[in-house]
Amino acid sequence: MFIDSHAHIESADFDSDRTQMIARALESGVEIIVAVGNGDITRDSHAAAFGLAERYPFIYTTVGVHPHEARLLDDRLYTKLAEWAAHPRVIAWGEIGLDYHYDNSPRDEQREAFRKQLRMARERNLPAVIHTREAEADTLAILDDEWAGAGLPGIIHCFTGTRSFAEQAVARGFLISFSGAVTFKKSEDLRETARSLPLDKILIETDCPFLAPVPFRGRRNEPAYVVEVARCIANVRGLTIEEVGRASSENFKRLFKLDSEERGG
Repeated sequence: MFIDSHAHIESADFDSDRTQMIARALESGVEIIVAVGNGDITRDSHAAAFGLAERYPFIYTTVGVHPHEARLLDDRLYTKLAEWAAHPRVIAWGEIGLDYHYDNSPRDEQREAFRKQLRMARERNLPAVIHTREAEADTLAILDDEWAGAGLPGIIHCFTGTRSFAEQAVARGFLISFSGAVTFKKSEDLRETARSLPLDKILIETDCPFLAPVPFRGRRNEPAYVVEVARCIANVRGLTIEEVGRASSENFKRLFKLDSEERGG
């Protein structure tokens, strides 16, 4: 069985066939999907993600505002985030972080939003799901300031960074989640990182509808394709796809305590 630890299945990209897409995921062996509500102010992604998590017992969700929208955060929205975080299907705060590639929000506003949301996650005892792109040094510095000592785990999602950054994140208690990017022809360094990390520190995801893995690259991504991420990691590690699926699923459940009474799982 496989777990898609990060998917945007509330996206409008799935409006025409969402039920069928979810059925295909189940048929492919996907047992859990995390529908990430990314705080899109122009489209109420949290409400959509919550609706899916309420309808399907194998779908969980998150709360948080992506760094792209950091410039839009104000007291009203922070209040809404605090309210959303109490939803019983919310298992993490994210995705939050820094994106210095697109700079859709000013970097100082991204850093401020990242810090404040980490504090809110700590207050609510929620793991953090981190988006970081071309911002490794600042990401680590802020995590050291705001997350150290929290006693909470987290995920570096859709990992595309350096091996050094992955190792430093793991040392800080984070798991590294690989997406379809690990299957791309030019991703040799990423595959080497996936090979070298301890197996108990790895998750898999689609980040759909983006980053469809080989052999589906160029199409809309969907949770069923997370199997190809597992296949790629299995190949570079000399394991079976079942071994990677089982290990990454166990890592996910351990992080979120989904086999404990705390989550009712």
